Amino acid sequence: MRMYDIIARKRDGLELTRDEIYFFTRGCSTGEIPDYQTAALLMAIYLNGMSDAEILNLTLAMRDSGETADLTEIEGHTVDKHSTGGVGDKTTMIVVPMAAAIGCKVVKMSGRGLGHTGGTVDKLESIPGMRTEITRHRLVEIVNTVGACMVGHSANLAPADKKIYDLRDVTATVESLPLIASSIMCKKLACASDCILLDVKYGSGALMKDIGEAMSLANEMVKIGRSAGKKAAAVLTNMDIPLGYAVGNALEVIEAVKVLKGEQKGDLYEICIELTAHMAHLTSGLPMAECRRLSVESIDNGTAFEKFKEIVAAQGGDPKYLDDTSLFVPAQYCSEIKAERFGYISHMDTQLVGEASRILGAGRALKDDNIDFSAGIVFEKKTGDYVEPGNTIATIYTNDDEKIYEAAMMIDSALTYSDMAPEKPPLIYDVIK
Repeated sequence: MRMYDIIARKRDGLELTRDEIYFFTRGCSTGEIPDYQTAALLMAIYLNGMSDAEILNLTLAMRDSGETADLTEIEGHTVDKHSTGGVGDKTTMIVVPMAAAIGCKVVKMSGRGLGHTGGTVDKLESIPGMRTEITRHRLVEIVNTVGACMVGHSANLAPADKKIYDLRDVTATVESLPLIASSIMCKKLACASDCILLDVKYGSGALMKDIGEAMSLANEMVKIGRSAGKKAAAVLTNMDIPLGYAVGNALEVIEAVKVLKGEQKGDLYEICIELTAHMAHLTSGLPMAECRRLSVESIDNGTAFEKFKEIVAAQGGDPKYLDDTSLFVPAQYCSEIKAERFGYISHMDTQLVGEASRILGAGRALKDDNIDFSAGIVFEKKTGDYVEPGNTIATIYTNDDEKIYEAAMMIDSALTYSDMAPEKPPLIYDVIK
């Protein structure tokens, strides 16, 4: 078998066989296939697409290129939740303890932030002492005793995907739906949970800007999950507005605590109720109405917040910072962004908001960049809110005062105003089951 022939077949719009796809991924993992041939195949896939069978085989081949988690010692059905990424998306820190509080066994493997989207691992590690790199034995122990564990991906998880992902980034093939779906799902399948809930974002702050593209991606990933023997569902959620009010690592932990304590309702709370209910429905089979009731109850009776503290403590974190969030070290500098006119905020370019947060130190431009856990943005006004001159729209936080002006200008340019109140878009567009 030759890589040249595989490239030619896909160039000509033909379907690749399972053996051809496995040959390709093995060669990627070992370095036997040179980057220029991998890049050629990626472009052929980008231009000609892949069939459902090809996408499934690529997903399974990338999964099989490295380690897979062994969760057989965990008692009960396990569930994993994945978000396609967004700005201010701290849902994992809320839904994982909520789901564990109502009886789910949650194994959540997450990544770090890059670009305008934040990473759950970075947010968790802003809690002093919190460890997201733990052994498989300890993970199983925590899930069996506490009900949930939130960790980073193993370096040996789907190495073929890492090689392909790095090349997609420099060959203008990032947007290929087959490559996006297989990249996400190979890691979810390698994590080996019985059930997978996908939170697929759409809008200005999401990978998929268009709802049609997001719907296609959601359908494809659910098909992959089911074909691989998993229970899978996808919830399409709006990322045209930052989720909640805080953007930045420790700031998002503080907001997550407010939601878990029942002190903050609104868009973040509503989406977390829905995501938790779907996780419970996948694992238990209970009716969605009952799962929603249990999700709300976990916040109202305090068990979700207590469960968050248990998870953090089990992973070495100091739960005192959750009981008293004023213990988090604040950024050295803060600056308020004020409204300069009367009117409604009619739109927020959420990607620009995420980029502003990165500039302040809360995110990375390159994967090896350091993170400032205290940096970020807290909004007081968002899309749909009426403002008058002098009203505070947001407060920015940083330890580098030279970044304040640039970030403030970026946030200001992200806002569009109108004299009429904009139509409120749905938080949840659809559910794929």
